[in-house]
Amino acid sequence: MTKLLGISGSLRRASTNTHLLQNAAEMFGADHYALADINLPLYNGDLEAAEGLPASVKTLADQIAAADAVMISTPEYNKGVSGALKNAFDWISRIKAKPLAGKPVAIMSASAGRSGGERAQYALRHCLVPFDARVLNGPEVLVGQSHDQFDVDGKLVTASYRDFLGRQMEALRAMI
Repeated sequence: MTKLLGISGSLRRASTNTHLLQNAAEMFGADHYALADINLPLYNGDLEAAEGLPASVKTLADQIAAADAVMISTPEYNKGVSGALKNAFDWISRIKAKPLAGKPVAIMSASAGRSGGERAQYALRHCLVPFDARVLNGPEVLVGQSHDQFDVDGKLVTASYRDFLGRQMEALRAMI
Protein backbone atom coordinates (compact mmCIF):
# COMPACT_ATOMS: atom_id res chain seq x y z
CA MET A 1 0.00 0.00 0.00
CA THR A 2 1.60 3.25 -1.19
CA LYS A 3 1.21 6.34 1.02
CA LEU A 4 1.75 9.77 -0.50
CA LEU A 5 1.87 13.06 1.42
CA GLY A 6 1.33 16.46 -0.15
CA ILE A 7 2.63 19.68 1.40
CA SER A 8 1.29 22.90 -0.07
CA GLY A 9 3.27 26.05 0.59
CA SER A 10 0.07 28.06 0.31
CA LEU A 11 -2.50 28.24 3.08
CA ARG A 12 -5.26 29.64 0.85
CA ARG A 13 -8.35 27.43 0.50
CA ALA A 14 -8.41 27.77 -3.33
CA SER A 15 -4.64 27.59 -3.76
CA THR A 16 -3.39 26.54 -7.19
CA ASN A 17 -0.51 24.78 -5.42
CA THR A 18 -2.97 22.67 -3.46
CA HIS A 19 -4.84 21.97 -6.72
CA LEU A 20 -1.55 20.97 -8.36
CA LEU A 21 -0.83 18.50 -5.55
CA GLN A 22 -4.30 16.96 -5.88
CA ASN A 23 -3.79 16.51 -9.62
CA ALA A 24 -0.36 14.96 -8.98
CA ALA A 25 -1.79 12.57 -6.38
CA GLU A 26 -4.46 11.41 -8.83
CA MET A 27 -1.82 10.81 -11.51
CA PHE A 28 0.44 9.01 -9.05
CA GLY A 29 -2.33 6.61 -8.08
CA ALA A 30 -1.34 6.08 -4.44
CA ASP A 31 -3.45 3.87 -2.22
CA HIS A 32 -3.57 6.68 0.32
CA TYR A 33 -3.04 10.43 -0.17
CA ALA A 34 -3.08 13.05 2.57
CA LEU A 35 -2.55 16.80 2.45
CA ALA A 36 -0.46 18.05 5.36
CA ASP A 37 -1.55 21.04 7.44
CA ILE A 38 1.31 23.54 7.73
CA ASN A 39 -0.73 26.25 9.42
CA LEU A 40 1.66 26.03 12.37
CA PRO A 41 2.62 28.57 15.03
CA LEU A 42 5.70 30.59 14.13
CA TYR A 43 8.84 28.82 15.23
CA ASN A 44 10.01 30.25 18.54
CA GLY A 45 12.78 28.60 20.56
CA ASP A 46 11.32 29.98 23.78
CA LEU A 47 7.95 28.36 22.99
CA GLU A 48 9.67 25.07 22.25
CA ALA A 49 11.69 25.24 25.48
CA ALA A 50 8.61 26.07 27.57
CA GLU A 51 6.03 23.79 25.97
CA GLY A 52 7.90 21.35 23.74
CA LEU A 53 6.91 20.67 20.16
CA PRO A 54 3.33 21.64 19.30
CA ALA A 55 0.99 18.73 18.56
CA SER A 56 0.51 20.05 15.00
CA VAL A 57 4.27 19.79 14.38
CA LYS A 58 4.35 16.24 15.75
CA THR A 59 1.45 15.34 13.45
CA LEU A 60 3.28 16.75 10.43
CA ALA A 61 6.46 14.86 11.33
CA ASP A 62 4.50 11.64 11.80
CA GLN A 63 2.80 12.12 8.42
CA ILE A 64 6.16 12.63 6.71
CA ALA A 65 7.68 9.60 8.43
CA ALA A 66 4.72 7.37 7.46
CA ALA A 67 4.68 8.44 3.80
CA ASP A 68 6.45 6.46 1.11
CA ALA A 69 7.03 9.74 -0.75
CA VAL A 70 6.36 13.44 -0.27
CA MET A 71 5.29 16.04 -2.81
CA ILE A 72 5.85 19.71 -2.05
CA SER A 73 4.28 22.49 -4.11
CA THR A 74 5.28 26.06 -3.46
CA PRO A 75 4.11 29.42 -4.69
CA GLU A 76 6.77 32.03 -5.36
CA TYR A 77 6.64 34.81 -2.80
CA ASN A 78 9.22 37.55 -3.34
CA LYS A 79 11.51 35.19 -5.28
CA GLY A 80 11.43 32.48 -2.61
CA VAL A 81 9.25 29.95 -0.82
CA SER A 82 6.33 31.04 1.31
CA GLY A 83 6.85 31.90 4.95
CA ALA A 84 4.45 29.12 5.95
CA LEU A 85 6.57 26.51 4.16
CA LYS A 86 9.86 27.83 5.56
CA ASN A 87 8.32 27.88 9.03
CA ALA A 88 7.25 24.23 8.64
CA PHE A 89 10.84 23.31 7.76
CA ASP A 90 12.13 25.23 10.78
CA TRP A 91 9.81 23.21 13.04
CA ILE A 92 10.60 19.88 11.32
CA SER A 93 14.32 20.53 11.81
CA ARG A 94 13.67 20.24 15.56
CA ILE A 95 12.46 16.62 15.24
CA LYS A 96 15.24 14.31 16.36
CA ALA A 97 14.05 11.37 14.20
CA LYS A 98 14.67 13.38 10.96
CA PRO A 99 11.52 12.29 9.09
CA LEU A 100 12.66 13.63 5.70
CA ALA A 101 16.04 11.85 5.70
CA GLY A 102 16.22 9.53 2.70
CA LYS A 103 12.58 10.26 1.80
CA PRO A 104 11.75 10.55 -1.93
CA VAL A 105 10.49 14.10 -2.54
CA ALA A 106 9.03 15.64 -5.68
CA ILE A 107 8.84 19.41 -5.83
CA MET A 108 6.61 21.51 -8.03
CA SER A 109 5.27 25.03 -8.13
CA ALA A 110 2.33 27.04 -9.35
CA SER A 111 2.71 30.78 -9.50
CA ALA A 112 0.89 33.77 -10.93
CA GLY A 113 4.04 34.84 -12.78
CA ARG A 114 5.28 33.58 -16.14
CA SER A 115 8.22 31.62 -14.67
CA GLY A 116 5.90 29.34 -12.72
CA GLY A 117 7.87 29.62 -9.50
CA GLU A 118 11.33 28.71 -10.82
CA ARG A 119 13.14 30.79 -8.20
CA ALA A 120 10.93 29.39 -5.45
CA GLN A 121 11.84 25.85 -6.53
CA TYR A 122 15.53 26.76 -6.41
CA ALA A 123 15.04 28.12 -2.88
CA LEU A 124 13.02 25.03 -1.93
CA ARG A 125 15.84 22.73 -3.07
CA HIS A 126 18.20 24.78 -0.91
CA CYS A 127 15.83 24.49 2.10
CA LEU A 128 15.76 20.69 1.74
CA VAL A 129 19.55 20.19 1.78
CA PRO A 130 19.90 19.94 5.59
CA PHE A 131 17.16 17.29 5.73
CA ASP A 132 18.99 14.84 3.45
CA ALA A 133 15.82 14.16 1.47
CA ARG A 134 16.10 12.37 -1.88
CA VAL A 135 14.84 15.21 -4.08
CA LEU A 136 13.75 14.25 -7.58
CA ASN A 137 15.72 16.36 -10.06
CA GLY A 138 13.33 16.10 -12.96
CA PRO A 139 11.19 16.44 -14.81
CA GLU A 140 10.47 19.85 -13.37
CA VAL A 141 6.90 21.06 -13.00
CA LEU A 142 6.56 24.85 -13.08
CA VAL A 143 3.01 26.05 -13.69
CA GLY A 144 3.11 29.68 -14.83
CA GLN A 145 0.13 32.05 -14.77
CA SER A 146 -1.49 29.42 -12.58
CA HIS A 147 -4.80 31.27 -12.22
CA ASP A 148 -5.50 30.33 -15.89
CA GLN A 149 -4.33 26.71 -15.72
CA PHE A 150 -7.04 25.10 -13.58
CA ASP A 151 -10.78 24.76 -14.14
CA VAL A 152 -13.41 25.57 -11.52
CA ASP A 153 -13.03 22.07 -10.04
CA GLY A 154 -9.26 22.46 -9.61
CA LYS A 155 -8.35 20.20 -12.56
CA LEU A 156 -5.19 21.10 -14.45
CA VAL A 157 -6.38 21.88 -17.99
CA THR A 158 -3.19 22.63 -19.89
CA ALA A 159 -1.98 19.51 -21.72
CA SER A 160 1.73 20.33 -21.53
CA TYR A 161 1.57 20.85 -17.76
CA ARG A 162 -0.42 17.62 -17.36
CA ASP A 163 2.27 15.83 -19.38
CA PHE A 164 5.13 17.20 -17.23
CA LEU A 165 3.23 16.33 -14.05
CA GLY A 166 2.48 12.81 -15.26
CA ARG A 167 6.13 12.22 -16.11
CA GLN A 168 7.19 13.58 -12.73
CA MET A 169 4.84 11.21 -10.94
CA GLU A 170 6.23 8.27 -12.96
CA ALA A 171 9.74 9.28 -11.86
CA LEU A 172 8.62 9.61 -8.22
CA ARG A 173 7.05 6.11 -8.31
CA ALA A 174 10.35 4.79 -9.66
CA MET A 175 12.22 6.35 -6.69
CA ILE A 176 10.18 4.44 -4.11
